[in-house]
Amino acid sequence: MITIRVLILEDDLEALELIFSKLLEIENEKEVNFSVTTLSNYLEVEKYINSQEKVDYDILLLDRDDSLGGSFHNVNLSLFDKDRVISISSVPQYNSEAMAIGVKRVVLKDYSNLFNFAEKVKEEILKFI
Repeated sequence: MITIRVLILEDDLEALELIFSKLLEIENEKEVNFSVTTLSNYLEVEKYINSQEKVDYDILLLDRDDSLGGSFHNVNLSLFDKDRVISISSVPQYNSEAMAIGVKRVVLKDYSNLFNFAEKVKEEILKFI
């Protein structure tokens, strides 16, 4: 069994709940185990991620706005394989901004259908397995 390390930069608990449920589905369907770290504000990103010389995450789910009024786009993307970063903002412009700084994958967070959003996140993650 392989372990996939996932960093989720997201502050919305409902979105997180659905993402976690999809990760559990993947674990039950495939021979993988997820090691998940979730940070809910940009200050945590600065303290726990950007202060490192190297990070060991296989996938980064990257929202934009956080609950403190800051931006998760402060994350040092040079620490990550940009092919394994998925922008998950509900604002198309913010996903475009992420792509402008090198992010290759986007799943628009649609608050009118968060279940579909979570399913699309699952589909993107399955591409890495």
